[in-house]
Amino acid sequence: EEVWKSAELLKDYKPGDKVLQLRLEEGKDLEYSLDPKTKELPPLRNPDILVGENDLTALSYLHEPAVLHNLKVRFIDSKLIYTYCGIVLVAINPYEQLPIYGEDIINAYSGQNMGDMDPHIFAVAEEAYKQMARDERNQSIIVSGESGAGKTVSAKYAMRYFATVSGSASEANVEEKVLASNPIMESIGNAKTTRNDNSSRFGKYIEIGFDKRYRIIGANMRTYLLEKSRVVFQAEEERNYHIFYQLCASAALPEFKTLRLALSIHFIHPFPGISDSYQMGIFRILAGILHLGNVEFASRDSDSCTIPPKHEPLTIFCDLMGVEYEEMAHWLCHRKLATATETYIKPISKLHAINARDALAKHIYANLFNWIVDHVNKALHATVKQHSFIGVLDIYGFETFEINSFEQFCINYANEKLQQQFNMHVFKLEQEEYMKEQIPWTLIDFYDNQPCINLIEAKMGVLDLLDEECKMPKGSDDSWAQKLYNTHLNKCALFEKPRMSNKAFIIKHFADKVEYQCEGFLEKNKDTVYEEQIKVLKSSKFKLLPELFQDEEKVLSPTSATPSGRVPLSRMPIKPAKARPGQASKEHKKTVGHQFRNSLHLLMETLNATTPHYVRCIKPNDFKFPFTFDEKRAVQQLRACGVLETIRISAAGFPSRWTYQEFFSRYRVLMKQKDVLGDRKQTCKNVLEKLIQDKDKYQFGKTKIFFRAGQVAYLEKIRADKLRAACIRIQKTIRGWLMRKKYIRMRRAAITIQRHVRGYQARCYAKFLRRTRAAITIQKFQRMYVVRKRYQCMRDATIALQALLRGYMVRNKYQMMLREHKSVVIQKHVRGWLARRRYRRTLRAIVYLQCCYRRMMAKRELKKLKIEARSVERYKKLHIGLENKIMQLQRKIDEQVKALCFSFSPFSSGKTCQSFGYPLSEETLPKRNSHLESLLSLAESMEKKLVEETKQLELDLNDERLRYQNLLNEFSRLEERYDDLKDEMNLMVVKSSNISVFLSFPSLFPIFTHLCCGRGTLLDFSLLFLKQEPSEKKAALDMSLFLKLQKRVSELEQEKQSLQDELDRKEEQALPLDLDTLADCNLNSPDLRQELESENKKLKNELNELQKALTETRAPEVTAPGAPAYRVLLDQLTSVSEELEVRKEEVLILRSQLVSQKECVMSLPCHLITITYISCIFLNTFLERQSPQDYHMLNEDGELWLAYEGLKQANRLLESQLQSQKKSHENELESLRGEIQSLKEENNRQQQLLAQNLQLPPEARIEASLQHEITRLTNENLDLMEQLEKQDKTVRKLKKQLKVFAKKIGELEVGQMENISPGQIIDEPIRPVNIPRKEKDFQGMLEYKKEDEQKLVKNLILELKPRGVAVNLIPGLPAYILFMCVRHADYLNDDQKVRSLLTSTINGIKKVLKKRGDDFETVSFWLSNTCRFLHCLKQYSGEEGFMKHNTPRQNEHCLTNFDLAEYRQVLSDLAIQIYQQLVRVLENILQPMIVSGMLEHETIQGVSGVKPTGLRKRTSSIADEGTYTLDSIIRQLNSFHSVMCQHGMDPELIKQVVKQMFYIIGAVTLNNLLLRKDMCSWSKGMQIRYNVSQLEEWLRDKNLMNSGAKETLEPLIQAAQLLQVKKKTDEDAEAICSMCNALTTAQIVKVLNLYTPVNEFEERVLVSFIRTIQVRLRDRKDSPQLLMDAKHIFPVTFPFNPSSLALETIQIPASLGLGFISRV
Repeated sequence: EEVWKSAELLKDYKPGDKVLQLRLEEGKDLEYSLDPKTKELPPLRNPDILVGENDLTALSYLHEPAVLHNLKVRFIDSKLIYTYCGIVLVAINPYEQLPIYGEDIINAYSGQNMGDMDPHIFAVAEEAYKQMARDERNQSIIVSGESGAGKTVSAKYAMRYFATVSGSASEANVEEKVLASNPIMESIGNAKTTRNDNSSRFGKYIEIGFDKRYRIIGANMRTYLLEKSRVVFQAEEERNYHIFYQLCASAALPEFKTLRLALSIHFIHPFPGISDSYQMGIFRILAGILHLGNVEFASRDSDSCTIPPKHEPLTIFCDLMGVEYEEMAHWLCHRKLATATETYIKPISKLHAINARDALAKHIYANLFNWIVDHVNKALHATVKQHSFIGVLDIYGFETFEINSFEQFCINYANEKLQQQFNMHVFKLEQEEYMKEQIPWTLIDFYDNQPCINLIEAKMGVLDLLDEECKMPKGSDDSWAQKLYNTHLNKCALFEKPRMSNKAFIIKHFADKVEYQCEGFLEKNKDTVYEEQIKVLKSSKFKLLPELFQDEEKVLSPTSATPSGRVPLSRMPIKPAKARPGQASKEHKKTVGHQFRNSLHLLMETLNATTPHYVRCIKPNDFKFPFTFDEKRAVQQLRACGVLETIRISAAGFPSRWTYQEFFSRYRVLMKQKDVLGDRKQTCKNVLEKLIQDKDKYQFGKTKIFFRAGQVAYLEKIRADKLRAACIRIQKTIRGWLMRKKYIRMRRAAITIQRHVRGYQARCYAKFLRRTRAAITIQKFQRMYVVRKRYQCMRDATIALQALLRGYMVRNKYQMMLREHKSVVIQKHVRGWLARRRYRRTLRAIVYLQCCYRRMMAKRELKKLKIEARSVERYKKLHIGLENKIMQLQRKIDEQVKALCFSFSPFSSGKTCQSFGYPLSEETLPKRNSHLESLLSLAESMEKKLVEETKQLELDLNDERLRYQNLLNEFSRLEERYDDLKDEMNLMVVKSSNISVFLSFPSLFPIFTHLCCGRGTLLDFSLLFLKQEPSEKKAALDMSLFLKLQKRVSELEQEKQSLQDELDRKEEQALPLDLDTLADCNLNSPDLRQELESENKKLKNELNELQKALTETRAPEVTAPGAPAYRVLLDQLTSVSEELEVRKEEVLILRSQLVSQKECVMSLPCHLITITYISCIFLNTFLERQSPQDYHMLNEDGELWLAYEGLKQANRLLESQLQSQKKSHENELESLRGEIQSLKEENNRQQQLLAQNLQLPPEARIEASLQHEITRLTNENLDLMEQLEKQDKTVRKLKKQLKVFAKKIGELEVGQMENISPGQIIDEPIRPVNIPRKEKDFQGMLEYKKEDEQKLVKNLILELKPRGVAVNLIPGLPAYILFMCVRHADYLNDDQKVRSLLTSTINGIKKVLKKRGDDFETVSFWLSNTCRFLHCLKQYSGEEGFMKHNTPRQNEHCLTNFDLAEYRQVLSDLAIQIYQQLVRVLENILQPMIVSGMLEHETIQGVSGVKPTGLRKRTSSIADEGTYTLDSIIRQLNSFHSVMCQHGMDPELIKQVVKQMFYIIGAVTLNNLLLRKDMCSWSKGMQIRYNVSQLEEWLRDKNLMNSGAKETLEPLIQAAQLLQVKKKTDEDAEAICSMCNALTTAQIVKVLNLYTPVNEFEERVLVSFIRTIQVRLRDRKDSPQLLMDAKHIFPVTFPFNPSSLALETIQIPASLGLGFISRV
């Protein structure tokens, strides 16, 4: 049945018309007759763009049909069950489960302003929670409505919201207990009725307590008017309370066997806060009530009755209750009457007995109900002080039935009180709004129901007369009705008497008239229970039963029984009254009406002390059909719940309210440019004065403009007309442009056709002319061809004759020239052969003579050396150390012999044996003599053995001396051979100044010679020493070689000066090389090389034999510190170390001379250059071979200290010699000393290169090595020569600062730095090229002490400031430092240190993140460093998969002792935790910006107009100072990105973070779009797409388009496209289904339902189109969830990202405070 219909006016109305021409929505025309008396026109309908608004007060025309139509459109078309009506939330029961109450919806509404989101019960709960925290004031949510309208469900959702958002302050999970109490209360207080399957048959007010931090700490429940009569009586198709059916259904359980109930299957809820024993007691009482209902009475006569003997139901009842059967049976059939003098026991009739039985059952159930409520409250009681609370009132709405009794009267009385409080609150809010805006306040006439309340509760009111009648002995319902008629009829306008009844009365409530039947009022108000029956129950042995009635003796019983049924709650925590003695019996006799009135007054006091929030539940139909709207029933409830009264109060004043900025933004199109002023307020005033002439239709407030009803619709009409005119003008212009374009196109086409025709004609004429000319041309060429052919024949014949003749002449001339040339060649070869033969003969003769002479001179020199070697002084000089050692050994042996002899002196002396304790006797004397003889023989054998060992040592010493002399002889022979070879080489060198480079290396010449002639044998020998490990066996071999070198070096030193002079002289001469002499030398070189090769092999064999002999004869006596061999080796070591130190300096000087001899080097044979370089390597290698272990081994007896003293003396001598050298040599030495470190590194690198080249064939090896070294040395020396002057001072300064060189070099520098002024040093620029030189031995490890571990973690992790590290230092520095410390612990093979450091590091990172976990910079910094630490552990783990990109140096730094794979997994898990924390931090930062920047802010100004809003003002989309915009989001994204880049975060990880950020932006934006009807419009879709394009542009700028971030915005992009596409035809539906593949079906349908036109020329989405979309998408399998999970975090991966940074180059800044760690 329709109450109102929508129609369109076909003909304008003129005053005086009696009929309106209308057309209904279904297309039917109608003539509507006006009332001739009132001539009242039908209410106007709102503009189409206002239909379906979230707030009814936003409607321009506020009246009943507009409200009804708006609710219907939202409920039926848009499937929206919630709508605001000012401060009231109207909730229509959909009778269907909707996916709008999930956790994601709660999170979406949490923290949002009430007007910003679509209407929802969560929005009301959030508003109450926010106001409680903001205003420090308690709140109340009043939920009312008919039975079945959804009050209890709404209250449950509100409490669930509080429990989810606030949480509990303790671990007791109070919010879960609050929610768990709901099913308990429903089981004992809810029942099935004809209107509702789960109808609450009582009212309840739940106070949820909060602490100072606004977390739930407890709850308290108050109940009102329990319907007790339902226990004993249920109407047709209704049921008793759920608990009884649940109890019977569980009767099969073993613990319920004693209850003797029927069997079935079902479920019983546990009772929170009640122990198991008490729960079984509750079930016993409930079962007893059921059995009590089965007790039957038999009539004895009309005034008495009896119970059959051993009646089974009563027996079971008595057993369960623990009372005596006889006593209970007696008082069920009798009652006690007390008079002033005596007491009578009177039998009662069967009817009275049945009523008494039912009253007892109701009374027991009511007390049990109150007892359970009391214990639930105890379980929910707060353990700490309550700071504030939010009350949720779930109470019955206005009721009217065909038969209304005492229950309906109390319910409607309570609703009258609540409506009065509601009206006063609405009136108060209106008044506050007007006063705040300084609008003149005029008294608004609104319905005041105080007269109705007075009729009920005032003196001589309905309740007062009812209580008075109950006190009368003969009182009855009829007499009470007569009193009502006499008192109020015709005296009170709100009281009426039915025409056809004398036992009923009518009261005009605010909602409707209600007729009440008087029958049963007195009985229900008295709620009579016989005291004797109660006393029997109190005497029960069952301890729970007396507890139910103890409260009656203390305080007012909440459910003092009413046959009527409903009882108020006893607990009144607001104002507890102290009971006086003797008051209990008096209070017990108070009537139900009196108790209900008192509890209602207390409830109103509580509500008035809080800020109320109203939820009005509407039942759309009586048949529980989903989304079916019965307009008649809806109007009845809207009238009853006060929604229409709210509308009427709002409409009486200025219902439409706009801020000046919103008005300007919406109606800017109505203003001219000259009307727009800088002051928005004045601009709006000027425009309104022009648009609306009647100034009473609007008022200007401080921040808002107030409009009368209908004015906004008028302005919307003007705006729509203006936009329509603008559209027409645009259409006119576009159509004119299109027609002009069409005309121009046609004109161009005509001109083109003309051009082509004329061109065709011109081409035809041109073709004719061309053919004529072609004919003439053909004739010309034909004639020319004939003549030319004749001429060609004659010319060809002439040319052929000339060619034959000329060829014959040239061939003759060629043959003659060829013969002459061959003759010359033959002569040349013959003459050359003769000259070469003559030259070879001469050369051989000269060489032979030289060899003979040299042999003679060598023999003489050998004879002198042999004589000198045999001389005694030389032998003593060489072996004086050995003689001293032998003397020491001899002395030790003598001392040992003496000590041994002294130990045997008692046996050999004349002393008695008694000194040793042996008594002398004849019997023991032979034994003692024999013992003495054995001791003497032992001493003699030991002396012999000692002599033999001494001889053996002497023999070994002689052998060693012989070996040493043989070595000297062999070395002398080699020296003689060297002299011969040197003389031969000098003869060759004299003829070429370019070979003079050898003369600067006299001390190295034997090495060159052997290397040249031995084809690399000596090089192999030097490499052998490089690869040898420092063992004792090979140390001896090294010493022998050192001895040779020392001998030769000392002799060659004398020749150095003379050879140097010769070198200078050769350089000055620089004569050209005689090629013939050089060729002759090369001819002799093979023989020389063969001879030297054999000598070299012989030397190697001798050295091998020496090594073998030493090894075979090696014994502890030989190698002991005092042994002769040891002494010899020590002397050799001392001398060799001294000489090698000098040679080292000489090598540097010789290298410097290479630069000056560049031209000579370039012209030398390649093998000479290589020999020079290899010799340098050889010497340096021997210098570095002396490890600390060798020195320690040799210093066992202190000889090394003596050698060191001698070495210092030699060094002083060498220093004095160096000072006496030429000034040029001194300058060169000082300048090149700074290059020692770099040259050493170069030598090592070249050694590796040579080792690789040795694997090649000999020819390729020599060629590649020589070519490489020639190129490198030439280029390097040229560069060094150019920069020598400038680097000289820089090198000295850096060496002084870094303290890298040895003490001797430092002392030399001190003396040389004195000649340089400080100013020159400061002014000279410092070249950073030299910095790495000080790191020559740094292995990329950091050493720290165990006790400094906590300090390391504290300075490097806990107290580190990420900003300073990110700006000033290399990214990931803490990770590198930690890994270098781990490397050192691994190097030491200290597993405890490794484990402790890694554990402390992980715990330290967790601690700092826990402390500063909400700082994005800190979390990003440690995520980056954790990942870098993880990558370092992988990169240097030694696993092949992680070593692919390492340099050779980095591979040397790999961990060697420990496998840290388990710790890598722990660090990976830690990185995942940090990443998730980072996502939460950036989500908290971005969350407040997203909705404002992506949805609300108008990035494209003027595209979307602001629609009229209601009382719940949404956040303005105009950018204020504190409003976030899209630029704010992009700036924040830039900040995030720059911080992550500064921290050195892996690029792949940055992409994952950006992807997560964009997902959050897209999900939050889409979720808010799905929950906001005002955002679903065409213009908002354009805004969203523009905003998304800006985000994509940001991705392109940062090169992050391949990060997957754009794909996360796809659902939002498709939602924006869905708002903009056409939504009419089936083709549009097909396009939408194919386009929106990233949206779920629920999301697509939701967007279509929410789509709202902002302007009048936009069209709504038809319901049929939405159904078409649903049909097409029904086969799609997607999630039914409406909102995206904004909390979802994508799985994170950490791709391996090795670092190219060398660990040895890392600097540790002093700002980190890590001075206690040192580099290794």
